[in-house]
Amino acid sequence: MNAREARWWEAQENHRVLCTLCPRYCIIPEGKVGFCFVRKNIDGRLYTTAYGRPTGFAVDPIEKKPLNHFYPGTNILSFGTAGCNLGCKFCQNWTMSKARLDEMKALNVSPEEVVRLAQKYGCPSIAFTYNDPVIFGEYVMDISKLAHQVGIKTVMVTNGYIDKKAREEVFRDIDGANVDLKAFSEQFYHNLTNAHLQPVLDTLEWLKKETGVWIEITTLLIPGENDSMEEIARMCEWILNTLGDEVPLHFTAFHPDFKMLDHPPTPYSTLQKARETALKTGIKYCYTGNVHDPEGQTTYCPSCGRQLIERNWYRVKITGLKNGRCEHCAEIIAGRW
Repeated sequence: MNAREARWWEAQENHRVLCTLCPRYCIIPEGKVGFCFVRKNIDGRLYTTAYGRPTGFAVDPIEKKPLNHFYPGTNILSFGTAGCNLGCKFCQNWTMSKARLDEMKALNVSPEEVVRLAQKYGCPSIAFTYNDPVIFGEYVMDISKLAHQVGIKTVMVTNGYIDKKAREEVFRDIDGANVDLKAFSEQFYHNLTNAHLQPVLDTLEWLKKETGVWIEITTLLIPGENDSMEEIARMCEWILNTLGDEVPLHFTAFHPDFKMLDHPPTPYSTLQKARETALKTGIKYCYTGNVHDPEGQTTYCPSCGRQLIERNWYRVKITGLKNGRCEHCAEIIAGRW
């Protein structure tokens, strides 16, 4: 499948182009690509080379995204492309995010074929995931529109690093999103992701207040970098005051990878303390991930404390939830059920 013209760009002098898809705002000379590797200047016009070029598909449990309050216990057709618009030194999926399409032997799959795959495997949702779907926004839009026509939901698993105008189009037909809030520190974002914190916070606030997208947040806790309880408490206070107490928060364990092989794995105790901090702050739903922790992965009623959805890794059993309410006290449980 050939490259197609991109949606978000402006012409510049000397046949250069300005990509306006994300806050990186790459100025790209003719014949070159932007930071993400998949947006290319061809004859003074910007093209996306990722359109229709997934690197593979999988049928995952929805909890793997992770999404715990979005149709729990269902499967989701998942795929990504090559490339990414962040430069995380700790990337847990760097073989895709730091690769180019030709290195990954990308497939040729039309939006119609993606939707047919979801139907074939009985998946009620499609996830744009693995690398960051912001960089293949045009493909996301076309698939999502077709998916909605046949009753299939769509999910973005994203770093939230997207321009304010572009996000209105990319998220137009998105039903759910898990946004990586990688830390609550500009220094962390600058030093370890080659990006900035504020655009991510802006995206989260916009999603919550101005769209109908169901959102959950994930923070990968890296020892010595973003795992202090003081920073975690500040992050939870921001979530509580800006997004409300019903946005589920996931703390996940880091393992040494990519350019941070010198850091140890996240201790289980750190995840437990982070979850306790979030709950004490007033966050109603907080989970742990990348570790075996049935208690930290189970959904409890925030009113009466009863177990509602039992999880053991990706084995899910709905035990006390009916029609979006706690069966014991009738408390409304936030989510899409």
